[in-house]
Amino acid sequence: MGGSVVVGLDGSRHSLPAVRWGAEEAAARGLTLHLLHAWNPRPSTVRVAHDAAARKHHGAEVLASAEAAAHGWHPGIIVTTEQVPEEAVEALVDRSGQAAMVVLGSRGHEAVDGFLLGSVSLHVLGRAECPVVTVREGQSDPCPRPVVVVGVQDVGPPGEAVLDLAFTVAEAHRGSLRAVRAWEPGVAVGAVPPPEPAPDAAEREVGEQKALADALGPWRARFPDVEVTEEVARGKAVPALLGACSRAGLLVIGRRVGRSPTRLGPVVLAVLHHGRCPVAVVPRT
Repeated sequence: MGGSVVVGLDGSRHSLPAVRWGAEEAAARGLTLHLLHAWNPRPSTVRVAHDAAARKHHGAEVLASAEAAAHGWHPGIIVTTEQVPEEAVEALVDRSGQAAMVVLGSRGHEAVDGFLLGSVSLHVLGRAECPVVTVREGQSDPCPRPVVVVGVQDVGPPGEAVLDLAFTVAEAHRGSLRAVRAWEPGVAVGAVPPPEPAPDAAEREVGEQKALADALGPWRARFPDVEVTEEVARGKAVPALLGACSRAGLLVIGRRVGRSPTRLGPVVLAVLHHGRCPVAVVPRT
């Protein structure tokens, strides 16, 4: 399973877009697609599942259907399946230690208990050791030469994992990359911003542009075939990222390691909630 694309399946319709997206990624990067079904204590698609035999039978059906669908989309990929009698979060987090990425389906844009993602997704996103991609219905259709948007917050080693994934996906799909860095000039509370940037703000913007260029330099050299667009946005990160990814195939952002497992940070939560494309959340130091 090492270096595979792991897709978590719960047996609901929300899993199918994740399977399709995962199959597309596995095919593009020459990776194995690993389908994982953990025995939910109360499977939503089985009315009577009082014993392990019933749960195992249900899991086998879920996996067989997903495997057939994956081979239908990409006949040449290698697909492995696994079902385990344990909590889904623990199973997915455990496999994330050896996976290239974990892919999860989400419920869509409607609010569910105040947030679109279930508790399994939130805990996996906060604890996984590899990138986690969330895919909604309608987001898994492959597009020619997709645009990969990456949020560049940290420069140097802390941001390397984020850029590595973004460039790798863009190259594998023969797409382009749009690197976005947002910054906010300091404005006193209650003050009216001037119509034109103050000299210090202009200097700050030049510095931000240089920081972005410096961060991307080694990756441009490593991935010379990837077309890169640099964008420095004056303002908050969330509007900049959401605007950039409105027509993208993937948005890649980082999360800090060490937070509470369910605390992903306001920027990550906002783009997960409002993003119109699949979102990859990458752990960074």
